[in-house]
Amino acid sequence: MATSDVKLLGTPASPFVNRVQIALNVKSINYEFIEENLNPKSELLLKSNPVLKKIPVLIHGDKPICESLVIVRYIAEAWTNGPSILPSDPYESANAVFWAAYIDDKWFPLFKELRMAQGEAVKASLVERIGEGLVLLEEAFVKCAKGKAFFGGDSIGYLDMALGCYLGWLKVLEIMIEVKLLTETKTPELFGWSERFCANDAVKDVLPEPEKLIEIVKMHQAKAKAAAPAAN
Repeated sequence: MATSDVKLLGTPASPFVNRVQIALNVKSINYEFIEENLNPKSELLLKSNPVLKKIPVLIHGDKPICESLVIVRYIAEAWTNGPSILPSDPYESANAVFWAAYIDDKWFPLFKELRMAQGEAVKASLVERIGEGLVLLEEAFVKCAKGKAFFGGDSIGYLDMALGCYLGWLKVLEIMIEVKLLTETKTPELFGWSERFCANDAVKDVLPEPEKLIEIVKMHQAKAKAAAPAAN
C-alpha cells in the first residue's frame, strides 16, 4: 500500500497527535505533517473533521480519519506489515482498548482538574487520584506485558501509545506540583517501561521536551489572565 499520500494534521505539542505519530513510526509509514495553527482553524481541518473540528486528522488518499485512538486502530488495520499494534488475541485486544479508554476518559482528565483546582485539600486529593491511577496501570502493565518490555509485548503496541503519549505532560505536572508521581519505588514496572518507551526510535523524536510544554502552559496561563478582566 502506497504511503506517499498520507498526511497528518496536528500540532507538535498535542499528546493525541504524538500518539498517531508514534503509530506511523512503528509501521514505518512516510507521511506529511501539516501543522495546524488552530486560531483560526484551517479550511483543510474544518473540511476534514466537520463534526468535531479537532486534531489530529489522518488523511489517507482523500479519506480523513479522526480521533487519535480511532486513527491508531485504522493504521493497525490498513498497514499489516511490520510490528502488530493491536494484540491478535480478541480478549487481549479488548483489554487494551478498555485500558486506553480508562486513560483517556478517567485518568488524564485529572490533569486538567488539578490545573484548575482551588485549595490545597482539593489539589492533594487529585494528586492522590492520579497516583492511584498509576498503580492501576502498573498492575495492567504486569498482566499485559507478561514479563516483556512493553504493554504490547516485545514492541510498542496500542496501549503503549495510549499511555506513552502523556509522559511529557506527566513530567510537566511533576515539575509544576514539585511531586514525583511516576517513581521506581511506587511503580517500578511502569517506571522501567516509561524509560524504554521514551528511548524507543519510534518515540524519542516525537515527544516534546517538558521545558517546551511548560512554555506552552505559561503562554496559555498568560492569555487567560489577560482575558479575565475583559470577561468581568
